[in-house]
Amino acid sequence: DGCAVARTAEAKALGIRMGAPMFTIRELCKREGVVVFSSNYTLYGDMSRRMNTVYQGFAPDIEIYSIDESFLDLTPVVPEQREELGRDLRSTVSTWTGV
Repeated sequence: DGCAVARTAEAKALGIRMGAPMFTIRELCKREGVVVFSSNYTLYGDMSRRMNTVYQGFAPDIEIYSIDESFLDLTPVVPEQREELGRDLRSTVSTWTGV
């Protein structure tokens, strides 16, 4: 695989930088017991579509910013109902994605 694109706090503390080529960090990862996974962009795209479909059912206006970031405009939702909406959203996401 090519480079580091997602890092835990522990990996960051070891000095593994975003975009670091794998060949430059391979030995460090082996020595420190860092577990490395390959990317699965087909899965990420599918999960992103599922999440955004769920969001559309909860908010009339959403902005899809990237594959893993979306913003929901909850202005029309009465503030007292937002916590319940959050619980319902979490439950629906879990049902649709298994996450």
